[in-house]
Amino acid sequence: MSRLSVFAVLLLLLTTASAHAEFGAGVVMLEHAGRPVATFGVEVATSADDRAHGLMDREKLDANKGMLFDYGEPTMARMWMRRTLIPLDMVFIDADGVIQHIHADAVPKDETVIASPVAVRWVLEIPGGRASAIGLKPGDRMKLKTR
Repeated sequence: MSRLSVFAVLLLLLTTASAHAEFGAGVVMLEHAGRPVATFGVEVATSADDRAHGLMDREKLDANKGMLFDYGEPTMARMWMRRTLIPLDMVFIDADGVIQHIHADAVPKDETVIASPVAVRWVLEIPGGRASAIGLKPGDRMKLKTR
């Protein structure tokens, strides 16, 4: 392998590693009628660049893991599945922590925009089918602990 090829591979690895190193970490607890239904360890994307990258290029996501997109204030969130290799449930959550909408089983690599029907502060992405499996519904609540 030439020096240029080795340099290119190292640069790619460093770029990929730094993209994931930017995410914060937290724990999301989802509740129905005040009772916990599931807890997810999440990576937290707060910058525009991190939110744009999201879960792209990931080949798997454990059942109790996810990504939380934090917009900082209510906004009409617009998501897509570009370069996302696994199906995801997108949970749209308002500034009070109330789940407003769930888009189940978003299709990998689909570039169709998935928009929040109302302004939300957060979008939680979890493995496709998990929202249904835990009985999550609009009106349920999210509690967040960041590290």
